[in-house]
Amino acid sequence: MTSTHTAGLGNTLLDPDELAQLIPSLSTKKELDMWERRNILAAHNWVLNPRVLKKTDPFDERYLRELHRRMFNRTWKWVGTYRTSDKNIGVPFYEIRNRIPALLADAGYWVEHETYPPDEIAIRFHHVLVGDIHAFPNGNGRHGRFHADVIAVKVGRPEFSWGRSEIAGAGPIGRAYLQALHAADAGNILPLLEFARSCSSTG
Repeated sequence: MTSTHTAGLGNTLLDPDELAQLIPSLSTKKELDMWERRNILAAHNWVLNPRVLKKTDPFDERYLRELHRRMFNRTWKWVGTYRTSDKNIGVPFYEIRNRIPALLADAGYWVEHETYPPDEIAIRFHHVLVGDIHAFPNGNGRHGRFHADVIAVKVGRPEFSWGRSEIAGAGPIGRAYLQALHAADAGNILPLLEFARSCSSTG
């Protein structure tokens, strides 16, 4: 795949060095999407295995990176490592190693002290991880949603539905997700909470 691969709505553009780290030989964005989907499905089966989940600490920095690695380890060589270049979203890359531990500590505190309801803890974590920090070269939205699912399950809630559809792309579900993220940016977390539990496949 060449550098003509560009990001869709809500995706992070890859620089040439990052793109060169693609593991499989693929020709189109569609092939990449299908390959990543299979990789993520394998990760899903591992993450939500009851024996694995029992030992999981979603507020451990090593787990955050391991989850990303599991989701994309058949796709990208840089999996589980923080980005080393700035993007059109997220903090400057040199702030990531300080911001991630701070977020994990905050979320652990929220759980321990019941600062917010369980769903809201997971969604606030997701919003900061994806919208503010954007830690990895790519896959941040999918990783952040999956991590929020893990937090939800660990605090006794079911996985989120996230609209029960593929969020990536310029369709109505993707637009609704981005609008909810933008509302959270402005201090209103409710639309993102509602979207995360919505079941509509049409938006």
